[in-house]
Amino acid sequence: MRQARAEGWKVGVRSGGHSWAGNHVRDGGLLLDVSRLDSIEVDAEARTAIVGPGCRGNEVLAALAEDDLFFPAGHCPGVALGGYLLQGGFGWNGRVHGPACMSVEAIDVVTAAGELVRADAENHPDLFWAARGAGPGFFGVVARFHLRLYPRPRHVANGVLLFAIEELEDVFRWAHEVGPRVPREVELMVIVHRDLEGEPEIAVTAPALVDSPEQAAEALAFLEQCPLRERAKLAVPNVPVALADLYAAVHQSYPDDHRYAVDNMWTHAPVEELLPGLRRIVETLPGAPSHMLWMNWGESPARPEMAYSVEDETYIALYGVWSDPAEDEANVAWATERVREMEPLASGIQLADENLGRRPARFASDANMARLDEVRAAYDPDGLFHPWMGRL
Repeated sequence: MRQARAEGWKVGVRSGGHSWAGNHVRDGGLLLDVSRLDSIEVDAEARTAIVGPGCRGNEVLAALAEDDLFFPAGHCPGVALGGYLLQGGFGWNGRVHGPACMSVEAIDVVTAAGELVRADAENHPDLFWAARGAGPGFFGVVARFHLRLYPRPRHVANGVLLFAIEELEDVFRWAHEVGPRVPREVELMVIVHRDLEGEPEIAVTAPALVDSPEQAAEALAFLEQCPLRERAKLAVPNVPVALADLYAAVHQSYPDDHRYAVDNMWTHAPVEELLPGLRRIVETLPGAPSHMLWMNWGESPARPEMAYSVEDETYIALYGVWSDPAEDEANVAWATERVREMEPLASGIQLADENLGRRPARFASDANMARLDEVRAAYDPDGLFHPWMGRL
């Protein structure tokens, strides 16, 4: 920090390099790579852990499983906890435990002044408040996160329904209607992608992290009872799986060594108002493995005081995924313009899949954004750390 200040450099931080937008890569600055801060200390009796920002979520879950413990780590393998926790953290059983930042009880952080401090509810509470939701605009370098853990779900199941693209409107009407009744242990998602022949296809998937086969059967009964089931190309409403299987399935949609353009929106708009935009997304869908994700988040319970403050009933995200640099412009335009067209129906975005450099959008409430600016001014008055892209 002191060297960056002396040289007049701004500071960026990366814990794993999983940021789609590459927030940590900025011109004229110093990049701190903390990926090797990857230690894990677990206190099984207290159900707590101390982890470095470079720890990969899937590896943390594997380590915790030895003590029958669990943490709502990210859905993609390889996601490091640093950026994931700072921006909120939407992971496995997030509908049960909330965004993962809610389970952060303290941080050890190097401030812009170059001091290592403990920030929690009692010490540097404003800094702790900001760390839970500020994401790539956070003004410190977290060296360790202190986490609250949970009992490990003892049974994992998944349900899948595949539909031809001609069923799009009816599938989304059904998903929107059934969403509020889906148990919080289930993540109901509708994914529009291309099948093996390159044709658009609708995949309904519903991972359930519960404690028994009986609970899984009850939680996934809504798939068994889906009125569209007879029209599905494939219907497997309940099959036992391992968490590693879910990670492998997700990785197929987000392969390594590819280029990415993403954008997203939260919404509570009626499905009939969303359908024109959804149809337009499908009509312009790039080649595989590009896809659109619709996720049923549901009505959120009360949240603790933290910078994170924007979520809604439904989450829609677009992922342009390709390998040829010649396709950059088309894929970036697809993700950006399709969501821009639906902006009137959006209540905000989440920072995990943000596109702030090309489409600035609301990721915190107005009151929390004002408080973030105040806390930044107090802890980083000289602007040592990069702010969010798309915001001066």
